[in-house]
Amino acid sequence: MRRARTARVARGALASGALVAAALGALVVGATACASDDQTSVTITIRQGSSFREAADSLAAHDIVFSARLFAFYAVRRKQDRTLRFGTYIIRRGASWNEVLTALQWGRGIVHRVTIPEGWPLWDIIPVLSESLMVSKENLEAVVRDSALKERLKVPRNVETIEGYLFPDTYAFPDGITARQAVDMMVRRFEQMWKPEWNDRLIEVKMTRHQVVTLASIVEKEVRKGSERPLVAAVYLNRIKRRMMLQADPTVQYALQKRPGRVLYSHLRVDSPYNTYRRFGLPPGPIASPGAASLEAVLFPATVPYLYFVAHPDGHHEFRTTYKEHLAAIEYVRAAARAAALAAREATRREALDSALAAAGAPRAAFDSLAKKPPDTP
Repeated sequence: MRRARTARVARGALASGALVAAALGALVVGATACASDDQTSVTITIRQGSSFREAADSLAAHDIVFSARLFAFYAVRRKQDRTLRFGTYIIRRGASWNEVLTALQWGRGIVHRVTIPEGWPLWDIIPVLSESLMVSKENLEAVVRDSALKERLKVPRNVETIEGYLFPDTYAFPDGITARQAVDMMVRRFEQMWKPEWNDRLIEVKMTRHQVVTLASIVEKEVRKGSERPLVAAVYLNRIKRRMMLQADPTVQYALQKRPGRVLYSHLRVDSPYNTYRRFGLPPGPIASPGAASLEAVLFPATVPYLYFVAHPDGHHEFRTTYKEHLAAIEYVRAAARAAALAAREATRREALDSALAAAGAPRAAFDSLAKKPPDTP
């Protein structure tokens, strides 16, 4: 009797388990077949070393699958739970489970997130793209010199590259993208960011788009405090109207392919069409990739009479109208810098002294009183 009862229980358990498995199987099959029309794309990262269940949990958390447990069960049944490519994916919420599993297995939808900061020149952008996207620098160099692309952007023939038109932003490049596709993606971002109403403004300011991008790139390199962009743009536009040389240090650095830093008098002698200390007007083309704020600052500059500016060590500027005022501003900035340097050295000295006194167990007040006491006289 006992054996018969045990056997019946076991058979019942097996039957129950089979029914559950069948139900789960039917549910999973239904889920995999039911892709929705939701076109929303979601970015998720499957980190190196993650288990499939952890990946399933992430998919469920982003509403790509409705159940992490069922999705993992489905992957086990398909024997695809151990074939997982790590990386950052962009996956459509409406994708079927088959599509999601295939993406994870073959790496379809993997993207490479790359941030290009405002003010980067091509010589900084190309190595980052090359390393991040695993494309050759030579191919990238060839694409940015492509004559058809230059014509599309209306870049003058005497300018060698599309410098300035690879828009600074954070990009999600798909895995396997080519050099041409990556550059085209960044150029299209520039074209999207250029507002249609700006074309009407070009007529008002009597500039071409290329000239605006060129001046905006100089503004981008000069400014560290965003609110000063329209002021810096106004200074350069005022100098152009008066037939004055721009005398912009970043153009000299570009001509020398030199990193930002101090520009020496010897640098100003470089023979280059980009040296605005020796050539009137704008350089032939941009010297970096300007952001939207700098483009807008050139199109809508501040209404000020300034012709000069000088930078403080922290990056903010003093703006002046006459050369005499400019010379006085230079002395003011130098004096302020010297005072700040002396204050910093004094603070460092006092901090070191306080540390030494604390280590010796001597109170600072006692030291100060001794320091103020006049020496004994015979």
